[in-house]
Amino acid sequence: MRPISVRMFIAAIFLLTACGHRSTVILVPDPNGAVGEVTVTNAAGSVRIDRANHATTVRDDQTLPDTPEPAGDEKIEQLFGAVLRNQPPSPVHFILYFQSDSEALLPASRDRLPDIIATVKTRMPTRVSVVGHTDTMGDKAYNTHLSMRRAQAVRKRLVSGGIADDIIDVSSHGEENPLVKTADNVANAKNRRVEVVVR
Repeated sequence: MRPISVRMFIAAIFLLTACGHRSTVILVPDPNGAVGEVTVTNAAGSVRIDRANHATTVRDDQTLPDTPEPAGDEKIEQLFGAVLRNQPPSPVHFILYFQSDSEALLPASRDRLPDIIATVKTRMPTRVSVVGHTDTMGDKAYNTHLSMRRAQAVRKRLVSGGIADDIIDVSSHGEENPLVKTADNVANAKNRRVEVVVR
């Protein structure tokens, strides 16, 4: 069974329970396997679910929700299988690295472009975020401009690979969101990057 995010799952449950008095809430892991928590409340009180694939049933407004217990794959499929099968795919993330003080991609990153283009084409309709970054070497305003040049260079390569320009959102963070925290004026290869997210 594919895991889904709690937010999407709860939205699905509210849609299903709008038509009846009895409802079931099941907490499932998000696409990365992380498990959050959810509190189910009615007029009689609250119960908290904080374990993967545990469920509570709310029988009516005046009865405390059931103590959470394991739901099992069969029950999850029976109650919510159709919803689970119709989820949009999780975003796919790519990181491309650049030469110092340049919008030239490193060879290994340049070689990843066909994979990004293929991913976009197989997930249409979709949106693509292209976000440029730098290390902390040099002036902050210059780095903001450099990170935008990097993002635009990747956008241009995606468009030349057949991706429609109007589905690509380009932005720059300059040196503000490093992968590796450093002091000012520190060169760091992992921070000289563009992040591409295919949604």
